[in-house]
Amino acid sequence: MKKPLLIIFLVLLIDQLIKIYIKTHFFLGEEVHVAGNWFILHFTENNGMAYGMEFGGRFGKIFLSTFRIVAVGGIGYYLWTLTRKKEDKLYIVCIALIFAGALGNIIDSAFYGVLFSDSDYDVSRFMPETGGYASFLHGKVVDMFYFPIMQGHFPAWFPFWGTEDFIFFRPVFNFADASISSGVAIIILFQKRFFGKKSIAIENTRVEVATQEHPNEQSAF
Repeated sequence: MKKPLLIIFLVLLIDQLIKIYIKTHFFLGEEVHVAGNWFILHFTENNGMAYGMEFGGRFGKIFLSTFRIVAVGGIGYYLWTLTRKKEDKLYIVCIALIFAGALGNIIDSAFYGVLFSDSDYDVSRFMPETGGYASFLHGKVVDMFYFPIMQGHFPAWFPFWGTEDFIFFRPVFNFADASISSGVAIIILFQKRFFGKKSIAIENTRVEVATQEHPNEQSAF
């Protein structure tokens, strides 16, 4: 369990250090070009899910925050069971990355509104005398990584978006989002390693059970 805990700690530490620095040093909408026009630090905040997706209204915010907490609790329990059963180490790392990323964004939603002043008109201050900009569970998630690697226009014949501008990659995200995406991507890439053996084991068990129930039956082949 030590390695998953270390991964979770490091992801949370890096994620929160970056967010707190951006929150307390950047105006909302301010950006710094780190590497030309394709890697930009762009300070933005969102009320919703990963990569700036929204889940509307005040009720939607409460629902999303509550759902996140329940989901992270479930992922944490699943991670604990995986370590107890000594499952594939890489798979455990993936779940730890997903858990840490989800928890990192929950910290923003739950506490940033209470701990920081609003960023709309000034650089945010930590623990302002007048109080934070929102109540518990109503904070905004801090995003900053922007990679507009490719920009252009859709051709006129392109369905729905003909002649419109496009940017790849448009969403602004944070380190927690990247941790979640990395965990999911590795699971997809190594799904046969993670789940193939279990499928074979289940199929072998079914064959053994069928053989025991019908020991005298011969194969048609």
